[in-house]
Amino acid sequence: MFLRILRTLEERDEYFQYREDGIGRPRLTPLQKCTVAIRQMAYGTIADMFDEYLHVGETTCRECPKNLYRGVVEAFDDTYLRRPAADDFKSLLRMHETVHGFPGMLGSIDCLHRQWKNCLMEWRGQFTSGYKGSHPTMILEAIAEHRLCIWHA
Repeated sequence: MFLRILRTLEERDEYFQYREDGIGRPRLTPLQKCTVAIRQMAYGTIADMFDEYLHVGETTCRECPKNLYRGVVEAFDDTYLRRPAADDFKSLLRMHETVHGFPGMLGSIDCLHRQWKNCLMEWRGQFTSGYKGSHPTMILEAIAEHRLCIWHA
């Protein structure tokens, strides 16, 4: 899946195409740029952390995630980033009932509590429970189907 995303970005997005600088040296490859962006997403860190580790400049570290997000949305918007149609729901419900024996189930559900640092004071009590400590949290949930399309997040 990652290679498919990378190939699509190389074809459609000028930022991820392989180029040389002014004196003929190769610039960062599209794979290096995607690696920078994905590592920042995975570790949730600032751009400055990876400039020495991955041997890329700080501005490149800041630009890579922005361009990756934009490129993914442009490349996959029609296929994966759309609202599900009524036919999509019907086929998913049929598939899960026949394969798994669960009528009325759309897909696998997963949820996650994330700490919300910038929660407004007036909302703090609404998003805080003793279950996850004294800090407000948001619950993120996702429903994914058998082809790993995310239908709800």
